[in-house]
Amino acid sequence: MSQQVRKVAIIGGSRIPFARSNSAYSHSSNQEMLTAALNGVVNKFNLQGERLGEVVAGSVIKHSRDFNLTRECVLSTELDADTPCLDIQQACGTGLQAAMLVANKIALGQIECGIAGGSDTTSDAPIGVSEGLRKILLDLNRAKTNVDKLKIASKIRPKHLAPLLPANGEPRTKMSMGQHCEVTVKEWGTSRKAQDEIAFKSHRNLAAAYEDGFFDDLIVPFNGLAKDNLVRADISLEKLASLKPAFDKKSGNGSLTAGNSSALTDGASAVLFASEAWAKAHNLPIQAYLTYYETASVDFIGKNHDYKEGLLMAPTYGISRMLDRAELTLQDFDFYEIHEAFAGVVLTTLAALDDKKFCKDRLGRNKKHGSIDRSKLNVKGSSIAVGHPFAATGGRIISTLAKMLEEKGSGRGLISICAAGGQGVTAILERP
Repeated sequence: MSQQVRKVAIIGGSRIPFARSNSAYSHSSNQEMLTAALNGVVNKFNLQGERLGEVVAGSVIKHSRDFNLTRECVLSTELDADTPCLDIQQACGTGLQAAMLVANKIALGQIECGIAGGSDTTSDAPIGVSEGLRKILLDLNRAKTNVDKLKIASKIRPKHLAPLLPANGEPRTKMSMGQHCEVTVKEWGTSRKAQDEIAFKSHRNLAAAYEDGFFDDLIVPFNGLAKDNLVRADISLEKLASLKPAFDKKSGNGSLTAGNSSALTDGASAVLFASEAWAKAHNLPIQAYLTYYETASVDFIGKNHDYKEGLLMAPTYGISRMLDRAELTLQDFDFYEIHEAFAGVVLTTLAALDDKKFCKDRLGRNKKHGSIDRSKLNVKGSSIAVGHPFAATGGRIISTLAKMLEEKGSGRGLISICAAGGQGVTAILERP
């Protein structure tokens, strides 16, 4: 039996304000934040008592107690308790990947509607015990007699009591994302000035969007906060230029700073997707459609190639393949939402797509993708100014871009998000 693939409508999203780590949400959990974001969607679209097809969400840094995080959050909302839930995790791509999973089920007719979301906090990060103490405690649990237990317990030393904190680094390289990005911007000759300009525009664009009231229906207050607390409306290029390198402090050539890099952030977001029929039956207008998406990975450790690709360059591969499937060019877009993990990521992604050799040797293309109109890039601000709660960024970008397309009346937007492990997720949103 043949099955027709259906269009996936974006009804809209909601999020809580994003907060710098250890500030407004220092005592808030992922469950509390994600529940607040979900409640924002429920209240915005009058979903009280509705049984949705599925809610898919996740977080990158979470406690073991949160093994069923999304389900616990949904049970704390006014959604029907029969709504099934799924937890996922793909580092910074989690939120967009959640949207892809919901979209696939809607497209195939398996569900009529669903919510995709994500939450992350580095303030309420899980703190574990050292590996040495963990092994001793496991042996202690297996011991049968009190004598055996005393012998095992006597092995505990002061060094074992040091807590094990989450590490912001790649297991394979022992390097942080910032250190990896430093390598990439040096390879591409990306200047400090260009990176600072991206950061400057991010803050200015976000501040202007707030001034215009753009986020009034996209953000629900949480824990005393009504807007993102990282935005700097008074930012200047001079101030950005005065900051010291944050990841390469020794060579004298470091260009990534606290100012042109996204900060550790707490927050949550959620987006409602549906079939056209469900949206019509519920009298809900459609903002845009999620039409194409792609997941990519690169060999950043030199496992299968005689070179090591940049850790955060996977989106270039995803964009290239996605454009081919959609039969579009890089210039066929009204808006570009390129996640600002670092300003350097935005710049090297654009440089690679406009580089003939890279496009031929790495992407297997006969010609380069070309450049974009920078006035269409991150026009409402991005992660440097907004903040980057890892799993929540995808939902933030989707809801922002969908609203921009709705306000424009028609158009097309491209999303690009880099992720740990040399991965990337990309997507296209359209409004006919």
